[in-house]
Amino acid sequence: MTAYPDTSFLCATYRRQDNSAAADAYRMRLHEPLHATELLQFEFLQSIRLQVWLHAHDKKKGYSQAEADQMIDDWRADLAKGIIEIVPYDASAVARLAEHFSSSHTVGTGNRTLDILHVATAVHLGAQAFLTFDPRQRSLANSAGLLTPL
Repeated sequence: MTAYPDTSFLCATYRRQDNSAAADAYRMRLHEPLHATELLQFEFLQSIRLQVWLHAHDKKKGYSQAEADQMIDDWRADLAKGIIEIVPYDASAVARLAEHFSSSHTVGTGNRTLDILHVATAVHLGAQAFLTFDPRQRSLANSAGLLTPL
């Protein structure tokens, strides 16, 4: 596995954002499917659904149900085409790595739970790079020995 993404990378891939050009350019250079886990897929889909809820309560926030539906349809189409591949992982091994990263970094860096879990997953899966637009997560990934090319 070359690279493992986080949700910020996936959101920039499936919805036009400031970081979309960088995400698209990186994906064009990949010579393998983009790997994800069931946990990452859940967080990504949940983040889309949360944006719909935000939009329903304040039209200046989030995005419409139609836009969310398109993002989810595009994600599922990429899964079916093999552009995205859901890979298995050992949840216990990831939890142990995550606890190590938490105990050694969170007090100083303020990393969030899922961010730590995604970095631990990338390390566990043997990824060389971690794809994120989140500065704190990038710092954690670098300290874990992962490249952050974005």
